[in-house]
This record gives sequence, C-alpha cells and structure tokens, in this order.
Amino acid sequence: MGAIITLSILALVVLYLGLFKMKSMLLPVSILGFLVAIGFLWNDWTSTSGPLYSGMVHFDHFAIAFSILCIAVTLCIFVISKGYFDEEGQIAEYYSLLIFSLTGAVLVNSYHNFSMLFLGIEIMSVALYILVGIRKRDKTSNEAALKYFLMGAFSTGFLLFGIALLYGATGSFDLSEIKDYVVNNPQAISPLFYGGILLLIVGLTFKVGAVPFHFWTPDVYDGAPILITSYMSTVVKVASFAGLLRLFSYSLLPLQDFWTPVFLVIAILTLFVGNISALMQSSFKRMLAYSSVSHAGYMLFAIVAVGATSANSIFAYGLAYSLATIVAFTGLILVKKTTGSEHFEAFNGLGKRNPLLAFAITIAMLSLAGIPLTAGFIGKFMMFSSVMENYHIVLLVLAVINAGIAVYYYLKVVVAMYFRDSDESCVNVQWNYSFVLFLAVALTILIGVYPDCLLKLI
Repeated sequence: MGAIITLSILALVVLYLGLFKMKSMLLPVSILGFLVAIGFLWNDWTSTSGPLYSGMVHFDHFAIAFSILCIAVTLCIFVISKGYFDEEGQIAEYYSLLIFSLTGAVLVNSYHNFSMLFLGIEIMSVALYILVGIRKRDKTSNEAALKYFLMGAFSTGFLLFGIALLYGATGSFDLSEIKDYVVNNPQAISPLFYGGILLLIVGLTFKVGAVPFHFWTPDVYDGAPILITSYMSTVVKVASFAGLLRLFSYSLLPLQDFWTPVFLVIAILTLFVGNISALMQSSFKRMLAYSSVSHAGYMLFAIVAVGATSANSIFAYGLAYSLATIVAFTGLILVKKTTGSEHFEAFNGLGKRNPLLAFAITIAMLSLAGIPLTAGFIGKFMMFSSVMENYHIVLLVLAVINAGIAVYYYLKVVVAMYFRDSDESCVNVQWNYSFVLFLAVALTILIGVYPDCLLKLI
C-alpha cells in the first residue's frame, strides 16, 4: 500500500513544483518517487499478507511483480521525456497526469474488490483522456481524445453493468466471496452471473485493445503524442491484462468451460485483424498501433489456456513487449525530430546516418517479431507452451501463421534503414535517449540469450 500512497503524493508534489516554476526539479523528484515506490513494493515481497482494508487490495507476489514492471516502464518513459515537452510549457501537467494514471494501474494490478477495479481503471483512464488531447491546437490529437473518451465511457458502462449483475447474483464485490459462490453452487448459478461475465469481458477487452473492441486503438495511438502512445501501449496494456488474469484465473476459474470459447474466438480475431491491418500501413506509428492489437491476441493465450504458468507467461511477454515498444517509440521520436515524418520512409538510410540507433530499432523489431535470441522469442515461447499444454493445437497453428505475417511488416523498417538511401541529416541522440535505448536493448538481448535470468526470477 505504500507504493499507492507514494505515487499519489508524488503526483501532487509534481503539480506544485510546476505551480512554483521549478521545472528543473520535476524529473529528479519524479524518478526519486518511482524508486521509493519500487522500494515499498520490494519490501512487501518478503512480507506479503492477506487482503488489506477490508479486502479492498491484495499486494501478493502477482500484484507486486506487475506493479514493479509498470513503474519501471514509466520511469523509462519519464527519462526519455526530458526535452520532449519543453516547447509545450505544460511539463508539470504531463508528469502529474502520468503519475496519477500509473497509480490507477497499480490499483488494477492489486485489486481484490470490484470497487477497486473500477476506481483503478477510471483513475488510469481519465488522466489519459486529458493526455491524449493535451495538444489543444492539434486537431488529430483532439479527435483522438474525443474518440477515446466516448469509447472509454461506453466500455465503462459495460464494465459497471457486468459488476452490478455479479453483485446481484452473489451479494458481494469481493473476489474471494465471488469464488466461494461459484464453488459452492456449481449447479445453481444465476443467469445474472453468466450475463455479468460476458459484460465484464466486453469492458475489460476494450482496455487491452482486443478485437472487436479495438476500433479506438489505431486512431487514439496515432493522434496522441508519441510519448503518451508509448505509455498507453505498454503500462496500460500490461496492467489491464494483469487485472483480467486476476479475475478469470481466481474467481471465475471454475466456470472456465463457459468463458474459454469466448476468449478463444476473441484471440483468433485479434491476431488476424491486428496483423493484417498492420501489414497495410505506411505509417510506422500506426503500424505499431495495429501491432499492439495483435500482441493483445498473443497475451490472451494465457487466459485461454489459464493455469499455474499463466501469470509468468503474461509477465514475461509483457516485459519483452514493453522493452521493444519503448525502443521503437524512442527511435520514432528521434527520427521525427529530424525528418518531421512518422512514415517508413523517414527511416531510410538510418543505418548510415546513425548505426547504433538503427541497431537498437532492429533489435526491437526482431523482438516484437519473436525472432530467437531476443526477449520477444522467450515471451512467445512461454505463451505457445501454455497453449500446447492445453492441446489448443488449432490456435497454435493460427498463431504461427500470424507470427509469419508479423515478420514481414516488422522487417519493412529494417529494410528502409539498411537498404534505402536518404538525403536527411544525421540523427542526434541525447544522453537520456541513449541510456534508455542501451538499457532496453541490453535486457532484450540478455533475456533472449540467457532466459534463465528471467525464468528464475519469475
């Protein structure tokens, strides 16, 4: 609980630092606050107890691991934000809203009561409604914010209606009591309960950007500032999957035969729609948006084949995906500063203009494609293994086909960097970008070459 309190206080402190024109203190104070929050979580790892505050939140190893991952990824995003927002004059607002959103993500990771799930999702989302459209003079950003707000409000209605139906059937918001209801009444479960499960699936799959509730994803990711897009496609997605897995692997596991076919269909549609749509894009940023949809399909494997290894699989995949995505968006920020474009052509000749940056982006693309000796391969291997254990052979074959499709559009940027010429000037990389790129690429290669370092940890 110390992490949630620390992040809440940190968001207010950052806001006041901006009010008193102390912009130079914003980044150091934010990083210090993140490290303190991680310290609280690390301390909780060895002293985990039961649910806190009348069963509202539960900081078990599952919640702690995903919360540390979310905070660490946000810390990297803050480091690359130095200099990104200088021209906007709203740095404190950006930082404060991102920290509030992160606080909501930690709540989603650790909820043990549906009221905390709702509060976490709304805290995480409301801040993003503002951040997506914070560039008030950018019509694309305004359009993205409006779409995200309307679709987000619509999905919240489904989520609340589903929670209300489950409460009507069980008389409780607590996950343990809901699980007891399912276990103790295997033949007398209310039809309200089944309806509530379906509505919860709609509300939660919207947050992870799964088909057919993905329509907001490409436009919102494309219209938002690149830094906000990188946050949404990593922290928000990982936290939403953690919340989804906690519900269906704990409270609703006895009804697996009911909801597994639903997730199976969603996973297959998400893979094909995400990959085929990404294949047709000419914008690197929009390709990454559709790519994030396809990765949601892979992460749904852990729900379809839910079991003892599901949490480890989603954590490993989320870590590998987040590292590669941060590198990809960092490269996009740097290239756009030089060329002013987000299209694949902007990367032409980057292998000659900045070989190290091109190498980092190449590693990220290979990891996202799941090529061996990268962290992305380990993540996909763990997902595929869980599916194999449950004999979902057809799903595995379809996933391999989609992995082949993904290789093509990920390598488009690699071809542009190394096999096409450009008259653009050299891309300059500041120290903060270099630090994040080096860290993310090193971890991606380390996990890919020596996966035991991750497998022993989880």
